[in-house]
Amino acid sequence: MSTQTLPKPDTRPEGTDGTDDDAPKMFHYVRKNKIAESAVMGTHVVALCGEVFPVTKSAKPGSPVCPDCKKIYDGLKPGD
Repeated sequence: MSTQTLPKPDTRPEGTDGTDDDAPKMFHYVRKNKIAESAVMGTHVVALCGEVFPVTKSAKPGSPVCPDCKKIYDGLKPGD
């Protein structure tokens, strides 16, 4: 009796490669209550800078932030 090793199947989702090219170049400020809705329902959100997009990734500490969003956010009064 002989033993044979089977090749390990590629379990990555179709169309995915080892690089993360679909990662956002920068993250935007969005109303907190709209983030979960967008992630679950697939609806689009509007960032402070006006960019419209569906939420697909969450920012990690140190992630680059849109300079326009940051400028607008820093100019808001607490509670706005």
